[in-house]
Amino acid sequence: MRRTIATLSAALALGAAVAPARADSAGPAIAAGIGGFALGAITGGALANSGPPVVYAPAPVYVAPPPVCWVERRPVFDEYGEVIGSRPRRVCE
Repeated sequence: MRRTIATLSAALALGAAVAPARADSAGPAIAAGIGGFALGAITGGALANSGPPVVYAPAPVYVAPPPVCWVERRPVFDEYGEVIGSRPRRVCE
């Protein structure tokens, strides 16, 4: 939409600048002035009512989940392989 409005306004401005101007008639100059004012109002209104600019979010970055940990009671062995008690140990996957 903006490109169309910009192209149209440039074409009308170029047409008004190239049109032959004569000193004895002010009609075309007044018409060109009114047309330029109207085109400026339309362009300004279209640009003012346009939506917010499009902002692209960056690509997501993979983050590994934290390890899952818990506390278990593990047996404690003596030098002969006999269980003599237990001790809490942190276990993580």
